[in-house]
Amino acid sequence: MPKNSKVVKRELDDDVTESVKDLLSNEDPVDDSFKKSSLIVDDVQEDKERDIEEGSDTEEERPAWNSKLQYILAQVGFSVGLGNVWRFPYLCQKNGGGAYLVPYFILLVVIGIPLFFLELAVGQRIRRGSIGVWNYISPRLGGIGFASCVVCFFVALYYNVIIGWSLFYFSQSFQQPLPWDQCPLVKNNTNTFVEPECEKSSATTFYWYREALDISDSISESGGLNWKMTVCLLAAWAMVCLAMIKGIQSSGKVMYFSSLFPYVVLICFLVRALLLTGSVDGIRHMFTPKLEIMLEPKVWREAATQVFFALGLGFGGVIAFSSYNKRDNNCHFDAVLVSFINFFTSILATLVVFAVLGFKANIMNEKCVVQNTEKIVALLGSGILSNNLIPQHINFSHVSSADYYQMIDIIKGVKENDYTSLGLDSCSIEDELNKAVQGTGLAFIAFTEAMTHFPASPFWSVMFFLMLVNLGLGSMFGTIEGIITPIVDTFKVRKEFLTVGCCLLAFSIGLIFVQRSGNYFVAMFDDYSATLPLLIVVILENMAVAWIYGTDKFFEDLKDMLGFSPFKFYYYMWKYVSPLVLLALLVASIIQLVMTPPSYSAWIGELAKEKSLSYPPWGLAVCVSLVVMAILPVPVVFVLRYFNLVEEGSSSLSSVSYKKGRIIKENASPEDDDTSLIHGKSPSEMPSPMPGKSIYRKHSGSPTIDMDTAPNGRYGIGYLMADMPDMPESDL
Repeated sequence: MPKNSKVVKRELDDDVTESVKDLLSNEDPVDDSFKKSSLIVDDVQEDKERDIEEGSDTEEERPAWNSKLQYILAQVGFSVGLGNVWRFPYLCQKNGGGAYLVPYFILLVVIGIPLFFLELAVGQRIRRGSIGVWNYISPRLGGIGFASCVVCFFVALYYNVIIGWSLFYFSQSFQQPLPWDQCPLVKNNTNTFVEPECEKSSATTFYWYREALDISDSISESGGLNWKMTVCLLAAWAMVCLAMIKGIQSSGKVMYFSSLFPYVVLICFLVRALLLTGSVDGIRHMFTPKLEIMLEPKVWREAATQVFFALGLGFGGVIAFSSYNKRDNNCHFDAVLVSFINFFTSILATLVVFAVLGFKANIMNEKCVVQNTEKIVALLGSGILSNNLIPQHINFSHVSSADYYQMIDIIKGVKENDYTSLGLDSCSIEDELNKAVQGTGLAFIAFTEAMTHFPASPFWSVMFFLMLVNLGLGSMFGTIEGIITPIVDTFKVRKEFLTVGCCLLAFSIGLIFVQRSGNYFVAMFDDYSATLPLLIVVILENMAVAWIYGTDKFFEDLKDMLGFSPFKFYYYMWKYVSPLVLLALLVASIIQLVMTPPSYSAWIGELAKEKSLSYPPWGLAVCVSLVVMAILPVPVVFVLRYFNLVEEGSSSLSSVSYKKGRIIKENASPEDDDTSLIHGKSPSEMPSPMPGKSIYRKHSGSPTIDMDTAPNGRYGIGYLMADMPDMPESDL
């Protein structure tokens, strides 16, 4: 018998006056093995239509979504982001065109949907943010929730900077012509000439690096704050703060616009792009499969990474949003629906991107043809080329593409050995389409250049950057919710104060991203603050549910919650396949990082082009620190809990004992550890992590005391001590 168990026994004997018949008639059918020892005195039917936080003297409603549509739009807005528009098309272009869709779809089914379903289910089941969920599953793995919050904060820091960039371009789009349409002219005392840096690159490239970012030549050159981008960053954080200040009550309403508007813009862009010359060339290029590339391991690794990030796994936003659902919500349907919406959004965005890039490639090809024609005319005049090589029907005042290629074929045939010395550029639509453009280069350089050739270009520019702002905000809401919800649930702070404080802190730290060297820090955080930490977080999440909590037990929970048993497919995915795939992805990512020394692309003004530079020593230290800081909460919490350096019931480290309908905060007593839970108990107003009936015992002259499961899934007895060892029936 454990220490002080007599005290517990005496307390039980004094209070329990019900008959044995009453006790047996109220047995909880959930755990047959505990029927003999669980003392169930009263039985209250739970009203499933009300999302009530039980376990407090004054029951308080937990915030809930106004409608299922609002919730789905929130999850879609979080998962569908900038990566769907500028990373998926790049990966599709780089990794075999249409063939890339095959490994992506397979990995979406194997790891994407199962893990997305897992996060939705645990959030809805336990009804807490990421910190509370993983404390409930296993207190020693409580650091997973803190790691998710840290990663969310890192990502929010630089993600909102991209929204700030989009706001800047949006504000500059109300001009005709667009300010990035032509290279600026420089005047001196004697003449006027085109800006040399712009002439060497392009008008849109120059505007992005020099006018918008005013970028420095390396990460070591701070160059001071860029005031234009500082104002835009402040505006971006103000928008996020105002939308999130009331939690899902305010952000949920904004989702109707921020989640749906991008689809309106994408469809409008697709229709408009299909009417442009050359758009079909781009789409044909996209769907022409290069099957040999599909067999390369790198393609599968990049597809797995994209699936992983596209659904927002590991951030905690998915768990936070689902925690506001009713307990009987069909989260399996939600997981499949949102995953496929995300997939088809990526395909829609890729169609738009390639249609526009096809149009741009034709424009660039026409320019190349004109320039080469002028060179050929000059060569004919100098006698290097004979006029007999030019077909009689060709009119040099207007040379079509067909005439040009016919003329080039003749010149190549005659001047086969000397062709390269003629200085003619290679004009090929295919070569233009093969130029890999991703991220900011696609949105702020390639797309903006294509839009300068659109009729009514300011209108399309306004629509495009407004779409980027909305895509970014949808993802930001989920990211911030992944920070706010766990902290509010755990530490009971006011959501309004926490939201404002979080946004102010993030804006203050975010000033490093709006220096002249800020773009390099954005690339650093994008590469190192999320990839490895999130992979480790999701692996631990999968292992915690499948191997610590137990897949069989989790399936029973799902059956109780959904009303039906999920497909056995998920059982094998969660227990065997997904962990192995994630571990392989983690190993592949580590190998890639080791084999590829950390570097960044710097814009060199004198050369008017990008150049790959190595990080300085302090930059390498920052890269390593980002990874370590994001993962550090996991081992720290594990060590503290393993060696009992922090009580699982203490207020620090979100160490709370979750019971059905309430959390009992355990105040450790220095005199007697085992009796400390009987004294000083204060129920918190928290929702039930376990669905089902509310079970409690009434004490004479005392408030209702709950009796239910401890974090390890066992049932508590009497005063419910989370750390109390299981007592044999004879001890009761």
